[in-house]
Amino acid sequence: MQSTEVHKAINAADVADQASHVFIDEVVELQSKQDLVHVALTGGTVGILTLKHIASHPRLNEIDFARLHFWFGDERYVASDSPDRNAQQAREALLSHIKVNALNIHEFPSTDTNLSVQEAAAAFERELVEWFDDSPKMDLMLLGMGPDGHVASLFPGHSYPDTLIVSESNSPKPPPERLSMSMRMINTSKRIVFVVSGLDKAEVIEQIHKTDDCELPAARVEAQGQTLWIIDEPAGAAFWSC
Repeated sequence: MQSTEVHKAINAADVADQASHVFIDEVVELQSKQDLVHVALTGGTVGILTLKHIASHPRLNEIDFARLHFWFGDERYVASDSPDRNAQQAREALLSHIKVNALNIHEFPSTDTNLSVQEAAAAFERELVEWFDDSPKMDLMLLGMGPDGHVASLFPGHSYPDTLIVSESNSPKPPPERLSMSMRMINTSKRIVFVVSGLDKAEVIEQIHKTDDCELPAARVEAQGQTLWIIDEPAGAAFWSC
């Protein structure tokens, strides 16, 4: 059953802390019921802070990392060793602190491949499909949101093909080239956890949660099960004052 919940946090650290508990609880529960668990990570300040909180979580050792696969909602199409890559930041925050097989970490292609960004998107979609016996889907996805209401690298006013993985050649924020799970792929997730912090998100948060026909990308996100928004007080200032 699809549902949406909104949880209030004090600040970015509290958002990350709450999300880390949800992540641990969800993965442990899923691993008690199924062999493999697939999670998609997010970048951004609060997204990476969430990974740091997961890395220091007291129940981290309850997760069987041999049965956990990591994906990414989107990626900047830059060199593999670029500090701008979500994968690099995730490695520093979490992945280098756990015993996980490199084959369980599914990074988007980098410019090292010498593929165009469009070719890289098609290549990664093929890899994604090969990993699943049926239609690809995430068990759990962490998502951030930009001040303009974008999620992953899906930006307002931009059109994308009806594929699982899409490319972006003209991002409003640098770098211009990016790879991203599409809205269709994002919405196959069983559970989605938004981590949102900052006063610059307040107007958009109010718009998303108070306007029925909001067309911003973040408003179109809907997990197959629960979509959980963890929003700090600055980001939810306008929303909670209504």
